[in-house]
Amino acid sequence: MATETAQNLNESTATPAGSEAVLLILVTASFSHLLNDTIQSLIPAIYPVLKDSFQLSFAQIGLITLTFQVTASLLQPLVGLYTDHRPQPFSLAVGMAFSLVGLVLLAFANSYSMILVAAASVGLGSSIFHPEASRLARLASGGRYGFAQSLFQVGGNAGQSLGPLLAALVIGARARSNVIWFTLVALVGIVVLYNAGRWYRQNLARAHKHIRRPVSHTDLPPAQIRWALFILISLIFSKFFYLESMRSYFTFYLISRFHVGVQHAQLLLFLFLFSVAAGTILGGPIGDRFGRKYVIWVSILGAAPLTLLLPYVSLGWTIVLSVLIGIILSSAFPAILVYAQELVPGKVGLISGLFFGFAFGMAGIGSAVFGQLADRTSIEYVYWVCSFLPLIGLLTGFLPNLERPATTVPVGNERCECG
Repeated sequence: MATETAQNLNESTATPAGSEAVLLILVTASFSHLLNDTIQSLIPAIYPVLKDSFQLSFAQIGLITLTFQVTASLLQPLVGLYTDHRPQPFSLAVGMAFSLVGLVLLAFANSYSMILVAAASVGLGSSIFHPEASRLARLASGGRYGFAQSLFQVGGNAGQSLGPLLAALVIGARARSNVIWFTLVALVGIVVLYNAGRWYRQNLARAHKHIRRPVSHTDLPPAQIRWALFILISLIFSKFFYLESMRSYFTFYLISRFHVGVQHAQLLLFLFLFSVAAGTILGGPIGDRFGRKYVIWVSILGAAPLTLLLPYVSLGWTIVLSVLIGIILSSAFPAILVYAQELVPGKVGLISGLFFGFAFGMAGIGSAVFGQLADRTSIEYVYWVCSFLPLIGLLTGFLPNLERPATTVPVGNERCECG
């Protein structure tokens, strides 16, 4: 079956026409991102179960997230830098294999330290997966970089939303051992990514030979480029600090403030994360058409009024506002990533690894800080503090305008970095 799938994949995508995006490969990258992030989102989705089983504090919950995110973030820029010079098509399947090991350890963990090891293994898989998968999506983009990144990202966001839903349906409130069923997801991912790696390997030589590096922004001095990158990283900080507060503690917030059940809270977390997936697909294409900077403006700063209102409303309005926040805030990341890739041409792996890694690292640090804060104050106070984070979006006004024509050109002249 895997051999037949690989043959069909290679036959249908071996010779891309002109500069058009290779849609099957983009869908494959997005689907594999869905599988990868479904596994990742499973960990915070079962935090209530782990907290009850091992009598954990909020600080210990935050340390689990920190372990996972730091493992993912510290290695991603290094993986990206290495693969810029030596692309590794089959490292995608290897990354999923590490996630598989983490799932097995999580299902049968009998101590808190084993849970941390399991989280670290899943994080390691993520650090290997993201830089090369992002490069794969760009290689198959046909010059529609925003569209390719959005399609790639929406798979990850959809996976993040599916984790809590599947946790509610498969694991429930007690049966942590049912995590073992999610190893099937990892096994499917390994097969899909191995097949995608074969296409990647076959087309990598063509990419090196025929696709030139993009035109550099010679009109921007190095100091301005560094300042722009600093602003983008600050925006990533505000976005992912807030999103991680929702991902890790939204279930506890709903249980504490509105007294809903665990499964009900998991379903509402799924709804929020699904809205994040829906918003992600908008940011890239809109950025391709109107400019990345405008998408970033609306996405991050536009969510501020809603986040400031969230701590004061009823359960019904909390659900409505969380969905709107997810849609608006999530559209920023594809635009930020492509904007950064255009600022530093020829370094797709490094930029992807840096921004994915920094995003995960900020999320992990945020989770640990918020866990400590929740133990000392309350989970409601955490959400009041987080409500001010999107105001950092005001820094977007200092970003330079990077105008790119939206037209496509032949592959031989396409502006693309492929390592």
